[in-house]
Amino acid sequence: MGDLDLLWGGLQAAVTPENLMYAAIGVLLGTFVGVLPGIGPAMAVALLLPVTFGLEPTSAFIMFAGIYYGGMYGGSTTSILLNTPGESASVMTALEGNKMAKAGRAAQALATAAIGSFIAGTIGTLLVALFAPMLADVAVDIGAPSYVAIIVLALVMTSTVLGSSRLRGLVALFLGLSIGLVGLDLNTGQPRLSFGVPQLVDRLDIVVVAVGIFALGEAMWVAAHLRRNPLQIIPVGRPWMGREDWRRSWKPWLRGTAVGFPFGAIPAGGAEIPTFLSYVTERKLARDQGEFGKGAIEGVAGPEAANNASAAGMFVPLLALGVPVTATASVMLAALEGYGIQPGPQLMTEQSDLVWTLLASLLIGNTLLLVLNLPLAPLWAKLLQIPRPQLYAGILFFACLGAYSVNLDPFDIALLLAFGLLGLAMRRFGLPVLPLILGVILGPILETKLREALAISDGAYSSLLGEPLAVVVYVILALALVLRLVLARVRPAGFEPDDIDVRDEEKVNR
Repeated sequence: MGDLDLLWGGLQAAVTPENLMYAAIGVLLGTFVGVLPGIGPAMAVALLLPVTFGLEPTSAFIMFAGIYYGGMYGGSTTSILLNTPGESASVMTALEGNKMAKAGRAAQALATAAIGSFIAGTIGTLLVALFAPMLADVAVDIGAPSYVAIIVLALVMTSTVLGSSRLRGLVALFLGLSIGLVGLDLNTGQPRLSFGVPQLVDRLDIVVVAVGIFALGEAMWVAAHLRRNPLQIIPVGRPWMGREDWRRSWKPWLRGTAVGFPFGAIPAGGAEIPTFLSYVTERKLARDQGEFGKGAIEGVAGPEAANNASAAGMFVPLLALGVPVTATASVMLAALEGYGIQPGPQLMTEQSDLVWTLLASLLIGNTLLLVLNLPLAPLWAKLLQIPRPQLYAGILFFACLGAYSVNLDPFDIALLLAFGLLGLAMRRFGLPVLPLILGVILGPILETKLREALAISDGAYSSLLGEPLAVVVYVILALALVLRLVLARVRPAGFEPDDIDVRDEEKVNR
């Protein structure tokens, strides 16, 4: 009960009129950005990160939690209405949700996605409050070899699980690791990959990298396949669910939560695998097998719950170990570091008030998401009718403003353009973005821990297997890679890649 008492104390600190206002603003802004075509929660958080600058840490993280959950809700909205997932974890939602929308059940699809997300997010946050302190206590005794193993697990799993090609994932990872090398060597003090440019002597700001890769890269990709006509969307009534919809949804919500949280709590590559497993599970358990592929509500409820439970679970390794396992977690890690807070084993004791307020803010943001956004679903749908030139011009403006606000240096805008071109090239050649972002953030940490482990053992590489936890992690990595190969051979019947428009512009290009 001690941890729950601390969570209750954080909730009391967070529930003030000012903080509730910041949470509501965060939810509305996150949904506003997340509902735009092709923009997932990671890009929404990266784009709106500068909005939190200047606030006190508690208020900033409460607003950040609202942006986070709002961006996730926006991603499910575009998946259902446009068949255009903003991220790979929303693919399964698009598979059945868009079929429901075309059958005139868009309101029910949006409702089961929102309510399932609320239930899974609430349960997941409570589980984080229980497990993160326990993991932090254990992590205090973790040595450098185990940290190296955990980071390698996060990097390799994320790179090989995402996308259709493991090679492309690894190429993106090594690009990120190379970008992470820019700046002074922490041991020798010598500049690396700075090319004589003084501004590159310091390490690159992750905000500039993330906004350039996500926001600018996406805007350039859309501009390269620009259509001036607005997207044709499906009319949305007031989201509601009938008695039969509730009966068919509540079990998938709980099963999806049970499947999703463990995958988020370990460095296992995000929510793609649990959403896939949840969809397969619901299809196996469905009474009417023929309804799947035509708009089964279970196929929306289960994967959406798994997605949000996994998203809540990712706070366990983020807070307790300082290891982000998703693109959104990477951007949130950058936000924490921007306030001089380094997640890890000591965070739960050194910044306990802030941690428990942050966890409480997740509950607040999750609740406000449901209260505010269900009635506003028709309004968010109308935003999708904004012509593309005006829409992405605004995105470019805020991206440049956010990059400049980091250091008030015009050079950062040039860097933003460079990373935007890199993001465009990655989309053109099918390279996943998440491994690059993780490489930029975790690369320097991996280098530091690797050097520490080798320094203790006088350069003996066998020391990297010198701790039981390190051996266990490498075994998990091997098993996970085998699971990846098995899942690649097993697809749900009737599931074809062409059923899902991962990006509407890609169809134009083809």
